[in-house]
Amino acid sequence: MKTARFIIYTAALLMAFQTVANAQQHSLTETFKQHFSETVQEVKSTDNTTKKRHILNESFDKMLSAIDRIEDRANLSEEDLAALETFKNDIQDKKSELNGLDGFDEIVDEDLDDFSDYSQQMMEQANRTLTISLTTALLIIIILLLL
Repeated sequence: MKTARFIIYTAALLMAFQTVANAQQHSLTETFKQHFSETVQEVKSTDNTTKKRHILNESFDKMLSAIDRIEDRANLSEEDLAALETFKNDIQDKKSELNGLDGFDEIVDEDLDDFSDYSQQMMEQANRTLTISLTTALLIIIILLLL
């Protein structure tokens, strides 16, 4: 009877550890998608085109800064670092396109709402999933909120 009880408790404990381990994983891209979704809503609710451009630039800067901090602080695999670098380059390209840098034509004021939708679709369709710990996910959220 003691052996059966020991096996049951051990199995329950192993399942609990597995559940906790899975619960601590979080998709980095989902965090950025949520952040940019809020940015798009803010852009669309603003009538001033200068303010729209500022909101988009600020959002891109926050995401790029958060990625830089993640690269410095998080213990990511080579594969995750490569995916993070690709994601960072995509965001930098969108920022350059918004401002007419690096060979891109500047987005005209009338197209800022469409550009924000287009940028959001790019993030939504990104075929990247970076799995990070819950602590790192919270760090990212705090960085995005503080910047």
